[in-house]
Amino acid sequence: MYDVDEPDEREELFYNNVREKIIFLLLFVLLLTLSYIIVNKYRKRDNIVVSIRDEDDYTVYKYSLLLCTISLAVSVGAALLLPISIASNEVLSLYPSSYYVQWLNHSLIHGLWSLVFLFSNLSLFIFLPFAYLFNESEGFPGHRKGLKARVYETCTVLLLLAIFVLVLTYLLYTIFYAEQSIFYMLFNLWNNYLPFLYSCISFIGVLMLLLCTPVGFATLFTILSRFMIKPQLQKTTDEEISVLRLEVDCLTRRLDQVSQNNGSSYMSPQPMLAKKEQKMSLPERELWSLTNGKLKNGLADKLLNFQERLDVLEKQRKTSVFRKLFFFPTFMLLLLALTVITVLLVVQNLLLILIGIRALPLNTRQFTLGVSSLSKLGPFGAGLEIVIILYMLVASTVGLYSLPVVSRYRPRIKQTPLTHIVGNCTLLLILSSALPLLCRILGVTDFDLLADYGRIEWLGNFAIVALYNVVFASAATLCLINKFTLAVRKELLSRLKSFWQWVIGRDCSIPRDNSIFSIDNSPMINKKTS
Repeated sequence: MYDVDEPDEREELFYNNVREKIIFLLLFVLLLTLSYIIVNKYRKRDNIVVSIRDEDDYTVYKYSLLLCTISLAVSVGAALLLPISIASNEVLSLYPSSYYVQWLNHSLIHGLWSLVFLFSNLSLFIFLPFAYLFNESEGFPGHRKGLKARVYETCTVLLLLAIFVLVLTYLLYTIFYAEQSIFYMLFNLWNNYLPFLYSCISFIGVLMLLLCTPVGFATLFTILSRFMIKPQLQKTTDEEISVLRLEVDCLTRRLDQVSQNNGSSYMSPQPMLAKKEQKMSLPERELWSLTNGKLKNGLADKLLNFQERLDVLEKQRKTSVFRKLFFFPTFMLLLLALTVITVLLVVQNLLLILIGIRALPLNTRQFTLGVSSLSKLGPFGAGLEIVIILYMLVASTVGLYSLPVVSRYRPRIKQTPLTHIVGNCTLLLILSSALPLLCRILGVTDFDLLADYGRIEWLGNFAIVALYNVVFASAATLCLINKFTLAVRKELLSRLKSFWQWVIGRDCSIPRDNSIFSIDNSPMINKKTS
């Protein structure tokens, strides 16, 4: 009987391994295709001519772009680790004996986490540095120029950089683990140095997410209001359209007058804004003082700006009432609800950790996939967790490119050079690799971190986890309050300033920025003055 069962177990193990490798290959090909489409859409068309002289440059460019594509695919896979794992756990808990989901098991998900962890290290420490150095290399001085010389230079510089990073990691490791012997640290490079180095990088990524995610929460509202049509009163829209049409007609006549004057071009007659000259903005004041071709170009740009605003208002007026009154409030309330739910989950997680009901996110127990649902609300709660994780991913990416320094390197369609592509892939890889850690620290999900993600030891530090929850909840709340009260505070400060100027006798005008009615323009005062 033993001889009959033994081949069946080996055969089943063989089929399971083959099936897992095929699934991993299909996922990698899918992510690689998606990443190639994204990189090809944003990369700058350098128009490299393939010839004998430029063949090396084209080869270097091609392989560097391939390494960036692989790294971007790994970053997308790292960002989707938690959603895929949570969905797999719910499917297995709902249909434990179904024939169609037998391939979805704990071994498959655990292997996926291990592969993503491995390729994240390879992309972060080998692929992306090699792509950047390979693109910037020219070969050692005094040697024959060519592809081999550039490969030798890249490998040499990369080796020196790796030695520097390992020495720096060794110093940090001796600071945190001073009780271990030197021989133990030297002969356990793979088991100690590399996980410790990745934990340092992941800690930097978590700190970046702490800065980017709350900023992204507030920035998403601005982006939504920019692309969605706001509900406006028809009367207000008609008034704005009338004012813009008058501005367009006035600028058109001025532009025609400037175009008709040969030789010197200037404003004749002068605009009737002499008494308002001190209240005009600097660009507008400079526009009326220009002459010749600069005046014509300035008027044309201003006319184009007014025409674009007029087109937007015309589009808003022609839009259906249902779209104006339903889509914008719905999406705005959806973003607000997701943000509020995220903050409430963070506050709840902090309270449970302080009380001692919830353990720290360090993986200390054996987890088996599909035993039970990890959410108290069942499949609905798991779906909500997936939506919140994806929302945090989008918010962190938007917040990253809203920062002052990073915004200058934001990828643009068909205008992004290769060096910027390498930098953006590095930032996205760091953020996406730290996203599972962020979700476990904030308590968004109870799904344990698998593979080497659960070996990151600073996740078991109570002070770091508690402080991170406090800072994240406070930052997200302040960003929301600042976003929704900014206009009110600006109007309040403007009115207080106008009242103070009226008290000290400097200004008696009504505090409206765009108002043309004031005491200075009153006909009775002008008559008495004359």
